[in-house]
Amino acid sequence: MDSIETDEDDAIVGAAATSVLADCVGAIDGTHVLASVPIEHQNRYRGRKGNTTQNVLAVVSFNLKFTYVLAGWEGSTHDSRILNDALERPRGFQVPQEKYYLLDAGYGLRKGFIPPYHGVRYHLQEYSDLPPQNEKELFNLRHASLRSVVERAFAILKRRFRVIDNEPF
Repeated sequence: MDSIETDEDDAIVGAAATSVLADCVGAIDGTHVLASVPIEHQNRYRGRKGNTTQNVLAVVSFNLKFTYVLAGWEGSTHDSRILNDALERPRGFQVPQEKYYLLDAGYGLRKGFIPPYHGVRYHLQEYSDLPPQNEKELFNLRHASLRSVVERAFAILKRRFRVIDNEPF
């Protein structure tokens, strides 16, 4: 079984604590989980790859712990709509005071959440040949490095519980 915590995770937490992103407490993203739904609902549940899916929102801390999960939304639902629902629920997701979360550009800018700069290279592989050239690129590189924690958490979860990525019964 995979270990959830690694030395690399400690380095990421250290980077978050000592950078301009010191008040950041985690990252948010959605993932698609294959779903079996009645035929009359399949169009709403059809995800971007054509499969029927649920879009699952997750909040992950820098030590790879899921701190909030909201499942059940149709695969065609945009991540930002699911986040809005999570924030509006009576006992839903809450951002700790004076803290914030990282999310991708699709969510937009809002209080308690920081997306990367638009129109500036962002993905880690874009920096493999050329280091950041300005402050916005440096911010986006740090943002992408830290936000990757949510993608790693999903990968570990799906590897550990293969049923999540398998065809539904």
